[in-house]
Amino acid sequence: MNRFAYLTTGWAVKALSGMSKARIRIHGAENIPAGAVIYAVNHFTRMETLILPSYIYELTDGTPVWSLADYTLFKGGLKNYLEKVGAVSTRAPDRDLLMVKTLLAGEASWIIFPEGRMVKSKKVFDKGRFMIASEKGRHPPHTGVATLALRTEFYRQRLGETARSFPEEAGRLAKLFQISSIAEILKKNTCIVPVNITYYPMRARENILSRLAVSYVENISDRAVEEIMTEGTMLLSGVDVDIRFGPPIYIRKFLEHPAVRKDICSGREIGFDDRLSSEKHLRKAARKIMHRYMTSIYRMTTVNHDHLFASLLKYMPFRKCNPDDLCRRVFLIGCGIEKSGVFLHDSLHSDQISLLTDDSYHKFRDFMDVALDKGVLGEENGVLKKQKKSFSSVFDFHQVRIGNPLTVMANETEPLDILQKKIRRTARLPACLIRQKTFRFLLHRALTEFDNDYEAFFAEGESRAKEVGCPFLRKGKKRDTGLLLIHGYMAAPLEMADLAVYLGKEQYSLFVPRLRGHGTSPEDLAGRTYKDWIASADAGYALLRTLCRRIIIIGFSTGAAIALELASRIRKVEAVVAVCPPRRLHDLYLKKSLAKDIWKRLLEKVRKERTEEKEFIENTPEHPHISYHRNPVEGIREIELFMDELEPQLPRISVPALVLHSVRDPVSDPEGSKRIYEMLGSVQKEYVLFNFDRHNILSGQGSQRVHQLIGAFIRSFSS
Repeated sequence: MNRFAYLTTGWAVKALSGMSKARIRIHGAENIPAGAVIYAVNHFTRMETLILPSYIYELTDGTPVWSLADYTLFKGGLKNYLEKVGAVSTRAPDRDLLMVKTLLAGEASWIIFPEGRMVKSKKVFDKGRFMIASEKGRHPPHTGVATLALRTEFYRQRLGETARSFPEEAGRLAKLFQISSIAEILKKNTCIVPVNITYYPMRARENILSRLAVSYVENISDRAVEEIMTEGTMLLSGVDVDIRFGPPIYIRKFLEHPAVRKDICSGREIGFDDRLSSEKHLRKAARKIMHRYMTSIYRMTTVNHDHLFASLLKYMPFRKCNPDDLCRRVFLIGCGIEKSGVFLHDSLHSDQISLLTDDSYHKFRDFMDVALDKGVLGEENGVLKKQKKSFSSVFDFHQVRIGNPLTVMANETEPLDILQKKIRRTARLPACLIRQKTFRFLLHRALTEFDNDYEAFFAEGESRAKEVGCPFLRKGKKRDTGLLLIHGYMAAPLEMADLAVYLGKEQYSLFVPRLRGHGTSPEDLAGRTYKDWIASADAGYALLRTLCRRIIIIGFSTGAAIALELASRIRKVEAVVAVCPPRRLHDLYLKKSLAKDIWKRLLEKVRKERTEEKEFIENTPEHPHISYHRNPVEGIREIELFMDELEPQLPRISVPALVLHSVRDPVSDPEGSKRIYEMLGSVQKEYVLFNFDRHNILSGQGSQRVHQLIGAFIRSFSS
């Protein structure tokens, strides 16, 4: 191998990585043992042969990495290049001798693809066993990796045994393998490291590279165009490449059969290509090792959203489904997927609630673009239809990544048996049960989350009674329209109780979520961000959507701002009611109620850099049995950040809106809410001022008029 060419290739790979949008992430590098190793790697694109040797070389502090490459590639200039960087043709003479020699001496590691060639369909599993799809049909995985490892360890042990008992044979073997010190050879172990490479998202479309290839390369094959379309899109559009190294498989224990030990210890001359009397036992050991590394490779698949959507569609027994229903199924699987013992893409480690609200990370939208474009799914009046034989149509092996990528996505998770059982069970459930399971899951999570927070942050003398902060649900007879009620800053769900009682009499179903950090203690609130509050409201919306088709959101104070934020993102919100919404920090704490020097110091605290130390100011709430008596400065900072974030979103709100305020609100300036009202993009909107001198106009004297106005607004949509 030309070391300079090898290093130059590494630099070229890094330069290519810098120019492309591919994001390569390494997992399990600690599993790579020292010395020469055989890497058994799954093979889906030609990118593996380009990027993997360079990364392994770097991870192993400069151990050369050679690879077996298909003999058809060794033509013209490419032949010279491959030979310089340590690639060996599958039909090279003395190939096996070279591989065993370099592994024994620790001169180089080897990368081998046990599937043989690229498996473009990712179909490697059939009826509970590994069976590789190829252009010529299906075949079991090759045992070449296992055979190489067994031969290497066989000769390592034979060198040790003959050095003690038959030095002449040991000398012959040492000369054959060009070994100067048998003692050094015996210090090493032969092992196989399984490696899985998963790409996400996997998209294939026309790109600048494919257009150039078609324009300037004469008689370019369809196969070459497909590969450029697939791999070019990955490089240019961006793809996450998760490279995962599994625990090494040490080979020594597979040579313990008496017949094998007899050959190892034999003093007779055994040529490198001679048949061994223990050959059938070695073949059996090779099959056992092969099954072990194939299982390890594919159990390290990095599961992503495409896998879940595609697999669910494949196993759903009914042709039609609702987009919300499909997202709920993926949500349920995603929330419990870690118990399936699989490795997850980063996007599945976070809360999956966006699948049920606004699809903010475009997981569903991106998948649907592919499904609709390839004709696997059709859409009519908001209903998805699986096309007949969409997952069983026969595609040319080299065109499947373009023609039916959903089949490829679904195939990749077939070896993950525990996950497959979970997907199949979820796919077969009727939509009504999926709604029920989602409802129960979200309600249980909300209640458990509150119980855990209350226990963790309970402060004697500061925490209110548990029923003050507990989220609550009221199921009414009217199930078409549901109401999401969002409480204010430093308060708790009980703050919305009076309005909830009034609307409950109207037989509406309603839910009052607890915003994280509330209903427990000020220390809890000090550690939360406005994104936590929004996430709590999102979860409440998702819960209510399992019960009702249309959702109207009603928020008070900071909860009103959160209600507006949800209405700006979630397209299926029917209408929004904002009661006394704040606009800016100076609206939230009126200067009249604080001395000027206190106000100045407060602003300085809010606007300075964050510190580990939690700071609080005293608070005199309108409802002391609900709200905190200490206000965390971090919380005020979060409100200011939230208002900055919310204001540009207000023009995007298009649903009917009702904004209510009190003329003499001592906390939130009505001029601020008037400005919010003016910025709303809604065509149908109304602004109403009540002649009260308090902030919370949902409770106390005269609040019935507020309730009645909100009730009339709701009835205009639910009739």
